[in-house]
Amino acid sequence: MIRVLFGEVAAAGEPGDTLLHVGQQAGQPLEGTCGGQLACATCHVVVDPAWAGRVPAPSEAEEDMLDLVPDARRTSRLACQLRLTPALDGLLVRLP
Repeated sequence: MIRVLFGEVAAAGEPGDTLLHVGQQAGQPLEGTCGGQLACATCHVVVDPAWAGRVPAPSEAEEDMLDLVPDARRTSRLACQLRLTPALDGLLVRLP
């Protein structure tokens, strides 16, 4: 199991699970309207700055979608695009 913190809410998932799926299973208000197809930004999360260098870089398509988010930050990501790996055990994200 890979542990993730959504602020103060702990969640866990398996390697390969998306952060969107793990957050939804933990009752977090992540819509994921497009079903994780990178066609919306309803799963916007902010990666804690301490973790920003450890998550894979966003694709150009993800960056384009984040450009549409009014409160996007330097460490903003779409939860549907972050797949859990053992290197992300303990990842801390916040919901905007």
